[in-house]
Amino acid sequence: MKQSLDGKDKKVNPFRQATYLKGAAELVQLPLDVGIEVAFAGRSNAGKSSVLNVLCDQNALARTSKTPGRTQLINLFTLDEERRLVDLPGYGFAKVSLEIKERWQETLSQYLQHRECLKGLVVLMDIRHPMKDVDQQMLLWAAEVGLPCHVLLNKADKLKQGAAKNTLLKIKKQVSEIHSEFTVQNFSALKRTGMDGLLQKLFGWFEYE
Repeated sequence: MKQSLDGKDKKVNPFRQATYLKGAAELVQLPLDVGIEVAFAGRSNAGKSSVLNVLCDQNALARTSKTPGRTQLINLFTLDEERRLVDLPGYGFAKVSLEIKERWQETLSQYLQHRECLKGLVVLMDIRHPMKDVDQQMLLWAAEVGLPCHVLLNKADKLKQGAAKNTLLKIKKQVSEIHSEFTVQNFSALKRTGMDGLLQKLFGWFEYE
């Protein structure tokens, strides 16, 4: 299936057909390591579930909660027989035991380093509190294994335009020091701004035209 969002003749957003496949507590529970996966990761208060829901134009595809850290599984959503979106467990904020946090960290590390069908990673950050230690660790993991990465500075609507632009420039500089080809953009799941940039990146990773 090849689709395009270029030009005026914009075809249907292929992410609207995303359907829940399964939740995996351990890597051995994941589907076969074939096809194409793109994963979404971020601190538990970065609005990851809201971004996925907006991307897929569905109200409740990804679970949202006012209690950060509720997503404790690797949740997979199918787009077609070859393509999957992956919602990784939130990190860095959840009020859970140290044992669980360490298990999440190990699972995330193993997934990022060894999943052959993983073609890209979207790292979400709250634009008001970006580049925490855990965010940097996620980017470093991606850089170490040569995994393409795109940073979404979500909740850009919470800042004035000038402040949002300044933060974007600052984070771009910091991210480029980790890997020169990692990309960064501002985004707002609430206002649905920044969608074109995200779709363009995802279309490339998923090999849509």
